[in-house]
Amino acid sequence: MLVLREMRLEEFPAYRDYFIDDYSKEISENYGHSMDVAIQLAETELNCCFPNGVETAAHSLLCIEITVNHKPQLLGYLWHSPNQNDSATFIYDFYISSEYRGLGYGTQVISELEKQLLAQGIKQIKLRVAYHNERALKLYKELGFAITGFNLSKQLASE
Repeated sequence: MLVLREMRLEEFPAYRDYFIDDYSKEISENYGHSMDVAIQLAETELNCCFPNGVETAAHSLLCIEITVNHKPQLLGYLWHSPNQNDSATFIYDFYISSEYRGLGYGTQVISELEKQLLAQGIKQIKLRVAYHNERALKLYKELGFAITGFNLSKQLASE
């Protein structure tokens, strides 16, 4: 059985390490920043969104778990930010460990999230997918997400 639960205080440092490593690579790859700059940007965003760690009201940081041999097993994380004003949430990060990918857990996580959100009066999920993340894009399309736009970037060269 799959469970989405709020992250505990002692779990945040491991998430922080994963997120900064993963997101800084994406920033560097997508925007051409050096890794040093990308790491600073990733740290700044996480610190801005979670100034009090997991005890930040505007964001929800969830652990994804299954039970294996009567023991909870961490599969990954889901970070989203509900906005009651527009009855929507924005997924900032959705991560499933590589050994659990391709086994249907992504679909189960989104299904469980949808149930939780509907119970809270949230009627829409928004997110951004990195250009090179074809696997995630395929999953979201299969789950009924529609492409609503494109993010574009251009590096300017000085003369």
